[in-house]
Amino acid sequence: MDEFFRMPSDLQHSYLGLVGWHLEEALVPVLAGLLLSLPLAQLCVRFPRLYPPVLWTTTVLYAVPSLAFFVLLIDWTGQSEVTVMIPLALYSLVVLVPAIVDGVRSVPEETHAAATAMGFGPIRRYLQVELPIAVPAVFAGLRVATVSSISLVSIGALIGNQGALGNLLADAMSYHRPELAVTSVATTALLAVAADALLVLCRRLLTPWSPDRRRRTAAPRPAAVPAAPAVEEAR
Repeated sequence: MDEFFRMPSDLQHSYLGLVGWHLEEALVPVLAGLLLSLPLAQLCVRFPRLYPPVLWTTTVLYAVPSLAFFVLLIDWTGQSEVTVMIPLALYSLVVLVPAIVDGVRSVPEETHAAATAMGFGPIRRYLQVELPIAVPAVFAGLRVATVSSISLVSIGALIGNQGALGNLLADAMSYHRPELAVTSVATTALLAVAADALLVLCRRLLTPWSPDRRRRTAAPRPAAVPAAPAVEEAR
C-alpha cells in the first residue's frame, strides 16, 4: 500500500499536500464563479432581455477547450495556479447563472409583493428574500459546478505541473508506476463525492423548511388496522 502514497520527488508535495492543493485549485474558482454569478443573475432577472445573451456567452465560454484558455492566459499569468483557476471559474458560470436565475424566478409573486410592502428595496429583497428561497436551486448548481471543477483541475498538469493530483498521471507514465494513476483517479473521485455530500448537508441545514426535511421530521402515520378475516361460508 505504501507504493500508492509514496510521491515522486519532482512533485515537491506529499500525498496530503497534493489533496489540499487540488481542493484549493478546484474550490476557489467555484467560489469566484458564485460571487460573479450572483449579481449577473440578478441583472438577468430584472432585465429578462439580458438573459439570452448572457446564457449564450457562458455556453460559448464553456465550449472553449481549457488548453486554448491556457494558451491565451499564459503570457499574462504564466505557468501558475491562476492560469488553471480562471478557466474553471468561467466554466462554472454556465451552471451557476441559470441555477440562480431559475431559483429567483421561482419565488412567488405574493412574496415579492409582501417584501415590497415592507419597504424592501431591490438589493435587500434579493439578498434577504429571494436568495434564501432560491437556496435549493443554487446548491443544485453548486454541486454540479464543484464536482466538475474537481475533475477538471487535473488538466493543469499540461502547464508546468499545475494539475495537483493530475500530476500523478504524468508521473505514472514517466516512472512506470501505474499505482500513481490509480491513486490520482481514486482520490479525485473520493474528493468529488465528499464535496457533493458536504454540499447536500449544508443545503439541508440551510433549508429546514424543504419538503424532504418535512417528510423526515413529520410524525409517523398510525399503523393501519388489519382487516377482519372473512367469515367462513356455512357448509
